[in-house]
Amino acid sequence: MVLLLPCGPLAPLGYPSPMSQLPALAQLLSGRRICTLTGAGTSTASGIPDYRGPGTAARARNPVRFAQFVGDPAWRRRYWARSFSGWPALRDARPNPAHAALARMEGAGLLTGLITQNVDRLHSKAGSVDPIELHGALAEVTCLGCGALSARDALQERLAEANRGWSPPPAPELAPDGDAELDDTGGFVTVDCLRCGGLLKPHVVFFGENVPRERVDRAFAALDAAEVLLVVGSSLTVFSGMRFVKRATTQGTPVCVLNLGPTRGDAEATLCVDADAATALPALATLLGAG
Repeated sequence: MVLLLPCGPLAPLGYPSPMSQLPALAQLLSGRRICTLTGAGTSTASGIPDYRGPGTAARARNPVRFAQFVGDPAWRRRYWARSFSGWPALRDARPNPAHAALARMEGAGLLTGLITQNVDRLHSKAGSVDPIELHGALAEVTCLGCGALSARDALQERLAEANRGWSPPPAPELAPDGDAELDDTGGFVTVDCLRCGGLLKPHVVFFGENVPRERVDRAFAALDAAEVLLVVGSSLTVFSGMRFVKRATTQGTPVCVLNLGPTRGDAEATLCVDADAATALPALATLLGAG
């Protein structure tokens, strides 16, 4: 029998510790095809801040919206100055044990697919094959004029050349979007597409944009082929992630949540584990025979 424990934060008395819930989670997942959805909490152990985890609520920020980015040169300058400052740390971030555990689970044939809301490409660095990057990846840049794709590292070199007299403060604080927390971005010079002169944008989905249909369809196919949905490190606050919980619930597919803190999907989950992904996932992978 699987022990079903209440979702959301555990009461201080009367309930087992989060790690003691892992055997129950493993029992629920064992022998079932698993679709995994990951969020920012999967990458915090790699030094990349999350959006809504414990301790981050006080660090409220207003990410640039698509309409601001395309319609206002000052917003574009602000974005690219912060991105220029934060990109080296994001580029050099390394996968943590959570990414490695999911790669092992995939290698063991346990997953129908790995859907991620993250844009850091750490799942790929850890060895996951073709994760579905719902929101794209910061490692690429797209031109809004001609659609050309280019490497973010190449743009970093061009921005450095164009801003020889500009420098960010030493060791700026990395932000969840892979940029850096900067108060003053005045004087920063942006660059345009070498091919057509169009506006360059990170190849990610901004607030105010929709996730491309083909990515949603691929993710739905992975979920439809699964017998259980495992959510890892996501608060499920935004619709792009919560839609998979809704679809799973409608189809009668059990939903399991492994996240540090409560999530929007807790009420619809069969089992929740309130734990850090980098600690809990390796242990879970071992219990599932993918250690």
